[in-house]
Amino acid sequence: MNARRIAVVGAGMAAARLAQQLHAHAGPTETVLYGAEPEVPYNRALLADALAGRHRIDSLALPIGGARVRTATEVVAVDVRGRTLTLADGSRETYDDLVLATGAEPVRPPLDGLADAAGSVHVLRSLADCARLARDAATAKRAVVIGGGVLGVGVAHALAARGLLVELVHQGPHLVERRLDSRAGAALRIALARLGVTVHSGERALSLDGGPGVTLESGRRLDADLVVLACGVRPRTGLARAAGLPVRRGVLIGDTLACAPHTYAVGDCAEHHTTPYALATTAWEQADVLAARLSGADPGARYTGSRPMSRLTAGPVEYAAFGACGDADEAGADVLRIGDATRGAYKKLVLRGDRIVGAVLVGDLATAGTLTRAYLSGRPVGPDPLSLLTAPPRVPSARAIEESRT
Repeated sequence: MNARRIAVVGAGMAAARLAQQLHAHAGPTETVLYGAEPEVPYNRALLADALAGRHRIDSLALPIGGARVRTATEVVAVDVRGRTLTLADGSRETYDDLVLATGAEPVRPPLDGLADAAGSVHVLRSLADCARLARDAATAKRAVVIGGGVLGVGVAHALAARGLLVELVHQGPHLVERRLDSRAGAALRIALARLGVTVHSGERALSLDGGPGVTLESGRRLDADLVVLACGVRPRTGLARAAGLPVRRGVLIGDTLACAPHTYAVGDCAEHHTTPYALATTAWEQADVLAARLSGADPGARYTGSRPMSRLTAGPVEYAAFGACGDADEAGADVLRIGDATRGAYKKLVLRGDRIVGAVLVGDLATAGTLTRAYLSGRPVGPDPLSLLTAPPRVPSARAIEESRT
């Protein structure tokens, strides 16, 4: 029996997970990943940590099982009916099944002067971006980060850890407002302030000058040696659109993850029933389902959506959030809170009846694992839900007790 040839366009986190799971299922498949970047698949979610010096670049590589990776190989066209890929060098390759894992690209806001200041403006989406930003940060003193989402907070922490004076501009009402409530956002702001990061929330960047300076809508100008854009991402859909596949914000997929016969999409480029998730955990869940289907391990496996979960661990700036945990989600719910403003610590549990529907932890993630398991299980929380927010006292080991006596 000949192995089915699975062509994966993209070599990011979703592609690596798919390759690894196909290998684990040991199905009759030959998997080839086509990546435009010169590197083998790596953990993009840790780029800010690498910038901060918390991870070595060579530690970011991801396992891919028995797949073959074609690095620095761009796919420029897809013939879905003929099941053929056209590469940038003009060559063509055939496949049995195609998986689009083209990821997402940084959003560049329409700032006046952006083109003229391009040499001092950065994004952080690839290892090349990380290397360039680290190089320029080595001689910089001041930085402005535009965008206060997960990436913006991580980059601000990383640059502060490298000794730069950092100002973060965020047009939302508080940091990471798509994942956190206002009190959690305030706790994050305190944690950043302790590192010397100044946060300008409710402010919009209007223009850049050659300094490069950033002028805000309020008229204030922020001096900087470098500027980082962390304004979100948009799905990379150009290849799919040119191939005639269904595209809205992302490549449209259903529960089978198919967008056409023998054609699938996973990860940041995909839009499942009108929802583009752009989360690593979602990409992995989608890849797991598709691997089960394509390998034959579970041909009936279906992806029915993901529960929102988000986490940032950047030294003292850390949070975990899942479920319905925003300010607007509290109506009609029971809400338990613990906060310590002086430490930038905050915890919240949102309950409907005896079930957890959301939670936020900032500054202390000791109970994150327990909370996540309780949330995902859907089981009743028991008579003392507050205990889920408080870590049990650490019991010293027998050796520690003995050493304390000497």
